[in-house]
Amino acid sequence: MKLLSLLVFVALSTVVRAQDTSLHDWLVEGEGSKVAASGYTFTDGLCVDKAGNLYFTDVKAGPGIYKIDAADGKVSLFIDGLPGISGLQIGPDGKFYACHNKEQRVIRFGNDGKPEVLLTGIKCNDLAVTEAGFVYITETPTKSIHLITPDKQHRVVDQGNVSKPNGISISPDSRTLAVSDMGGKNVWTWTIEADGSLTGGAPYMTMATPLLADQTGGAKPGERPANLPAYKAESGGDGMTTDTNGRYYVTTYLGVQVFDQTGRLSGILDKPTPDSKVVSVEFGGKDHDVLFIAAGDKIMSRKMKAKGFFGNSPGKL
Repeated sequence: MKLLSLLVFVALSTVVRAQDTSLHDWLVEGEGSKVAASGYTFTDGLCVDKAGNLYFTDVKAGPGIYKIDAADGKVSLFIDGLPGISGLQIGPDGKFYACHNKEQRVIRFGNDGKPEVLLTGIKCNDLAVTEAGFVYITETPTKSIHLITPDKQHRVVDQGNVSKPNGISISPDSRTLAVSDMGGKNVWTWTIEADGSLTGGAPYMTMATPLLADQTGGAKPGERPANLPAYKAESGGDGMTTDTNGRYYVTTYLGVQVFDQTGRLSGILDKPTPDSKVVSVEFGGKDHDVLFIAAGDKIMSRKMKAKGFFGNSPGKL
C-alpha cells in the first residue's frame, strides 16, 4: 500500500511539473501592443526567417508579400506580382511555401518570386512545413488536411474530423501537427509519422468562445435560470504558431489564446481593438521574442519573454 501511494504521488507530481505557468508570467512588464505596420485592407500570412524578419500579405488588396525588417522595423514590398496569398511559411530549402488562395493552388518560390506550382485545384487556407520537408495544408470547405511530400507526392491525410480546419502549426520536435477548428471549440492534434502520415487525431485543446448575452431575470420553477450566460458554439480558431517551449498561440474571436504543452488554456491576449479581427500570429524580431499579430488593416507587435520556435520556418533567407 505504501509503495502504491508513493507511485501515485510521483505520478501526480510529474503531471503538476508538466503544467506551464500562466500567460501573465511570459509578458514583459510595461510592454503592450504596438503598431508595426498599417494602412492595409486585410493582413494575413505571417511568417518569419532565421534573422527574425517578418513577412506578411494584404490578402484582399495587396500586390504580393511585405517585409518588416528585424533590424530597423522598416516595411517594404518584398515580392511583387503574387496577390491573394493567405498562408505562408519558409521551408528547410530556404524557399517560401504559400497557399495561393486566389488561384486555388499551393506554390513555392525563392527571392525572385517566380512560383513553382506544387498543387492545383485546392481551396487552401494555411500551411506548415516540417524540417523534413513535409508540407501540410488546410482546406476549410472540404474539411481536409492535405500533405505534399518532399518528392512532391500529394495525398489527403485527414478529412471530416475538423469541421472547419484553418490554422496549422508543428511542435518543436516535429512530431505533432496541430490544427484549429474555426467552426468549433477545439484545436486538434495528430502524431506525424516518418512517412508524413497522421495518426491518433483527437481534440486536444479547448478554445474559449465569446459571450453571446448576459441574460437576467428570474426563472419559474423547473426552468433553467435565465441569468446563465450563453456562448457561441464557434471559437473562430484561425492562425497559429508555436514557441520554443511547445506552447501554441491561436488567433480567435476573443484574441490570441495560448495553450501550454498539456493543452491547458494559459490565458488570452486581447484583440488590439474591440472591432479588430485577428487572423494570423507569428514570433519575429532579431531575438524571435516579438509576437506579431495580423489584425485587419494593421500588423501589431508585442515584446514577450517567450521566444518563437523557428523550426516552422528553418529556411536560410
